[in-house]
Parts: sequence; structure tokens; C-alpha cells
Amino acid sequence: MKNVISTDKAPAAIGPYSQAIEVNGMVYTSGVIPVVPETGEIPEGSKAQARQAFTNMKNLVEAAGCSMEQVVKTTVFIKEMDDFGAINEVYAEFFPAPYPARSCVEVARLPKDVMLEVEAIVQK
Repeated sequence: MKNVISTDKAPAAIGPYSQAIEVNGMVYTSGVIPVVPETGEIPEGSKAQARQAFTNMKNLVEAAGCSMEQVVKTTVFIKEMDDFGAINEVYAEFFPAPYPARSCVEVARLPKDVMLEVEAIVQK
């Protein structure tokens, strides 16, 4: 049976999907973007957006009763591969070693024209 995970400490879904789903001891998040949940604002710059996106992800993971240490896989979608280094610096602040497996893909466009979106798989 699947369990829907949601929190007001991460951006609400802007379509027909759940923020995260738990099934068989695993949590699968939807893509999380760098929107400040309380205001709807989007920070300026790749580092600030990365920090907000990963803060939102952390809040969602915690709403599932987990911690960032339990994240086993992430996918990071970025608008500009030139921002990889800056985003990577912020990423390391949120995910402790041993780091989760990760894919990072440059994409043409993201929701609300943000600079990155991240999703995760978490072992409960």
C-alpha cells in the first residue's frame, strides 16, 4: 500500500502529483524546486536556488520521518551545466558521506524557469 507524504515546508504540487510517496519502506519524492514555501518567491542565483531546493528536499524527507542520511539516490536537473560546481558545493552541505548515488542532467527548461530541480529516493 502506498502512503502520500506532504508538507507545507516544501512547495505544494503544481499539478496532478504528490510531493512524495512511500511504498515498501522506500520514499520517492517528486521533483522539488527552489520556491520559498511561505512566500512563493524564487531566490536569485544558482547557489541560493540550490540552497532553497535542498532545504525544501530536506523538509520533505523529514516529513516522511527520514533524514538526509537515508537518501540513497538523487537526480538533479540543472538549467546550465556551468552551474554544476556551485550547485555541487551546496549539495555537499546537505548530503553527508557516504554520499547518495546521483545523476545530474542539463535540461532546456524547468518549472517556473528555475535553475534546478531535484528528486530523491529514500530508504526508510
